[in-house]
Order: sequence, then structure tokens, then C-alpha cells
Amino acid sequence: MELKTPLYDIHSTYGGKIVPFAGYLLPVQYGSGVIAEHMAVRKDCGLFDVSHMGEITCIGSDALKNLNHLLTNDFTSMKDGQARYSPMCNDGGGVVDDLIVYKIRDDHYFIVVNASNKDKDYAWMKAHEFGDAVFEDISETVGQIALQGPKAHEILAKLAKAEEIPEKYYSAVFDGHVAGVPCIISKTGYTGEDGYELYMAAADAPALWEALMAAGKEEGLIPCGLGARDTLRLEAAMPLYGHEMDDDISPLEAGLGFAVKMGKEEFVGKEGIEKRGELTRKRVGLKVTGRGIIREHENVFVGDKLVGQTTSGTHCPYLGYPVAMALLDIAYTEVGTQVEAEVRGRRVPAEVVALPFYKRQK
Repeated sequence: MELKTPLYDIHSTYGGKIVPFAGYLLPVQYGSGVIAEHMAVRKDCGLFDVSHMGEITCIGSDALKNLNHLLTNDFTSMKDGQARYSPMCNDGGGVVDDLIVYKIRDDHYFIVVNASNKDKDYAWMKAHEFGDAVFEDISETVGQIALQGPKAHEILAKLAKAEEIPEKYYSAVFDGHVAGVPCIISKTGYTGEDGYELYMAAADAPALWEALMAAGKEEGLIPCGLGARDTLRLEAAMPLYGHEMDDDISPLEAGLGFAVKMGKEEFVGKEGIEKRGELTRKRVGLKVTGRGIIREHENVFVGDKLVGQTTSGTHCPYLGYPVAMALLDIAYTEVGTQVEAEVRGRRVPAEVVALPFYKRQK
């Protein structure tokens, strides 16, 4: 049976179209529709319920050692209040999940994982736990709301003290307050826009949602669902677990080499990545040049040669044309390479382009 987030009743009030997703009942869109929600985030601001995401703490004097062993990134240089992205690999060098680690202090870390992988991730962490460190799943006690878009700061500034709003991307304030509600205020997001992710006690989520909606009325803030969350992340070329990475795809193939520190003495999956040798395929962007929309799991050809498969694809509302991401044989990953994707028995022409498709103007 699907679970409900703390904001389930709110979605009904706002006219959300509820669908099952990652074990939860969540709004795929509201009355305004996916395109309007997508454009609101690009031009003004949108509000998302992301309470289905998982939250896990790692506490103890050996917490840092555990993270450096378990994850591909290096957390040694992290300062209090910093956030750092990392894949988490299996022994063969495939990806168990990708996640964000926040450092609260030397012996206390806060980890955010994908909803669909929460139980798998937690079991994997517990199986590798050692020394004076304990991983604990606190997901059920936490609500999460994402405020995303160029007017996000303007809206948040009405409800939070300036010194409690983080300035740097991938940083957080752990003892913040928004509309009087105790929150972790994080300058992060999954839309390619400026914005914040707020973590609060689950019971406080509805009141905070309503306070944000009221504060953002003049700025055009609207509630947004899963549909816009997916088109936004794809337009910004942000990878999604189960699409651009999985238990067989390595983080290097997925284009996440910036978060894989092969110089570390060891981490789970390091040997597996090394054994794979030179890259034979990697993630690329495709811009559709013909007629049609390419979705995930479509075969990609150059002439009669099968050169890979798409991992995600859609029409991008802001850009105004369809794009896809794909894992292609390394020989066909140069920008400008002409390919065709097979969509329901028909070939759709596309061109390899640089990622991301969309980048926010700073």
C-alpha cells in the first residue's frame, strides 16, 4: 500500500492529481498543468513536496571514515554546513544510489537519498557500518519542501532571517526558522534553478507549505508536481537513478566523474571501477532534429549500427524542443554526431549536443 506524505491533504486542497510514485501518493501535476508549472520555476517560482525522499543520519567518532569508505566522493575537507554530492557504488562499480551528504559537525552527518532506494540504501549502509558510527533512518519524522526558481530568495526572505538563509550553493543552515518553523535551510535543488530545500518535522510541513504559498503570492509562486520536477531536471541534464545510472552503470559512464575520487586509498566499488578499464560508453545529450519525441529505453543507431540506448527523454517547455539523454558507445559521443533513435518502429533523427541542455544565467 502506498504511503502518504505529511502534505497529502494539502495536495487535495490545491487540486493535485495524485498518482503512486516510489511507494508514495504524490501529485503529478496541479490544475495549471506541467508546462505552466515548469515555466513558473524557470521564470518565477514553484513549490514542491519532496517529503518522499529519504533522510539518514550518520553519527559517531568514525562517521567520516564510514562515509569515505562507503561513498565515491571525499568528505575529508568538508566544513560544518557544507553539502556534498556523491554516488554510492556496489562492489562491481555500478551505482547503488546517488545522494547528498550534509556535515552538521565532525561526528554528525545528515544524508538525503532517493525515495525509491531508501530501504535498499539504508540496508547497504548498515551492512558496511563499522567502528564508532551508527546509521539511522529518520525519514518518517522529516518533511521536505523545495522552493525553486529565480524568485525563491525573495519569497524566503519574507519568512526567514537573512543570517539563517545560506548564501553558497550546496550549503545549509541547520538551526534555521522559516515562518517560525524550525528548519534545515539548504541552498540546493533538482531543477537547474536557484532555490532552497527545507527540512522540517513532518507535523510542521502543512503550516510551512501554507506560509510559503501566502508569502509567494505576489511573486507568482505555484504548487508543482512530479511531472514538472522531471521535465526541469531533464532540461538541466540532471541524472535520475534508474535512468542515467543503476546497479550496472558506473558513475564514470554516467558523467559523474567529478564526484568519484579515484585518488582515495579505498572505497566500495573502487576496484570494480578499475576492473572495467577504459570507458566504452558514456552519457550524452541528444537534441531531436527530426519530428517526434524520444523517451527512455529507445535504441540509438548510426546507420545500421546500434550504438546505445536513451535513458530519459521529453519535450522541454522552456527550450521549446525535445531532448534526450543516452548512453552511447564512446566512438559516437562527440558533439555534432548525427544519430537516430527508434521510436515505435520509426527512426527519429537527433544530434549529440553538450550537456546541460539548459543552464541558469547567474
